[in-house]
Amino acid sequence: MNSLENPPRISPFLWFDSNAEEAVEFYLSVFKNSRRIGELRNPGEAPGSKGSVLTSPLNWKACDLPRSTAARPTPLLRLSPLSSAATRSRRWTTIGQRLTSGGAEVACGWLRDKFGLAWQVVPARLPELVSNPKAMRAMMGMKKLDIAELERAAQS
Repeated sequence: MNSLENPPRISPFLWFDSNAEEAVEFYLSVFKNSRRIGELRNPGEAPGSKGSVLTSPLNWKACDLPRSTAARPTPLLRLSPLSSAATRSRRWTTIGQRLTSGGAEVACGWLRDKFGLAWQVVPARLPELVSNPKAMRAMMGMKKLDIAELERAAQS
């Protein structure tokens, strides 16, 4: 089991300005079968309030999702759509609707959660379908991906 002392070789590290604990609780509620695998609280020596969460990694389906917080906003370290997380899901309602609560749908299966993290909700068949130019064109006009519509476009 991975922990703060034995992290995986490569793992994302997301920066949250003073709301890492809220983000962790949110992701625990979105991803079924996820769990907190460690936690480091501020002993009073780091910037921020004593006892606040500094890091709190999560594990979801063999993927560790470390989280961090800061004492004050740091513009250079804000979450950006240039970095995103992808999850495979059979239906948008499984993950997408939960992640967009307080966030927004963007385009082509992308969304932004309430913390600003960009996500891609990727159906397993998407790469196969969008290899067809008509399906790719159809996807470019969608926010939430409609697999039935992409299948129709690929077959036309």
